[in-house]
Amino acid sequence: MDPDVLLAPALSLVVAVAARPLSGRLAPRTAAWLLTGTAVALAVASLATLAVSALGGALRLPPIAALGHMSEAVLRRAPETDPAFGTVAAVLLTACLVSVACVTVRQGYRLATSARTARSLPGDGLLAIMDDPEAEAYALPGRPGRVVVTTGMLDVLTPAQRDALIAHERAHLAGRHHLFRALTAIAVAANPLLWPLRSAVVFATERWADERAAATIDDRAQTAQAIGRAALAHNRRPRLGHPAAALGIGIGLGVGPLGARRLGRRPGPLPRRVAALLEPPPARRPLLIAVLVGLALVSLLAAQDAASDLHALVEHAQAAAN
Repeated sequence: MDPDVLLAPALSLVVAVAARPLSGRLAPRTAAWLLTGTAVALAVASLATLAVSALGGALRLPPIAALGHMSEAVLRRAPETDPAFGTVAAVLLTACLVSVACVTVRQGYRLATSARTARSLPGDGLLAIMDDPEAEAYALPGRPGRVVVTTGMLDVLTPAQRDALIAHERAHLAGRHHLFRALTAIAVAANPLLWPLRSAVVFATERWADERAAATIDDRAQTAQAIGRAALAHNRRPRLGHPAAALGIGIGLGVGPLGARRLGRRPGPLPRRVAALLEPPPARRPLLIAVLVGLALVSLLAAQDAASDLHALVEHAQAAAN
């Protein structure tokens, strides 16, 4: 077995463990870009290494070796053509590709539904105020996107907090945060070891929107209070068919029974966001950025090296057969 094929899974585990701390220590915009980019890079690297391993195992099959005019003796001696590992890799690769296709279709459907819903809302401005006693606020991506806020939510907020809330949702649209989340979801489908990055990217995009809102109204304390008050008012989960539930780009309150249980062990997303707003804006951390970029590049280079080794083996086996 080529050691290069194990590097992508190993690095995926490292990034998965570090995802939550990184989402809080890095500046939110930087965290969203880096975590999403790293997830995509590791997903590509893992799929590539699985494909190389599956192809290597297939080379041991006599019809494949004969078709490529390769020496079976050379192929049998090469660790890259381990048939057991190749079979496992082929099964995993197939499962991951099917998962990627399903998640991609689902994400595309949700975005199309969001755009259709945004076009159907009354009015033609960015903000759509819905007469609904339930406290809701969410962004609907589309062309154009819309920010939806219910009267129930507006009633519990002060004017400054309303401005912060609307600025938060506008930031989701301006930053195209739905694309970060969609790409991360697809990357996780390709490499399930990256599962913790989904919540980390959601947190980073929520923090990004928080910081934009705080800068817009020039008041970090009011923005923190708006988030906290909106969370208290948001006294139910979105319905299954609700756009906010489907797209996951609402205010990101992180409340409910599961969130309450988590708060007993460690701070959940909402307390972390409020605490971050009550402190100065996060500083840049170039060393963490460099490490994360380095891990992504190493995973891609390892996948390329594994492919190069297999190509060299094929050429050697063909030369030995002639």
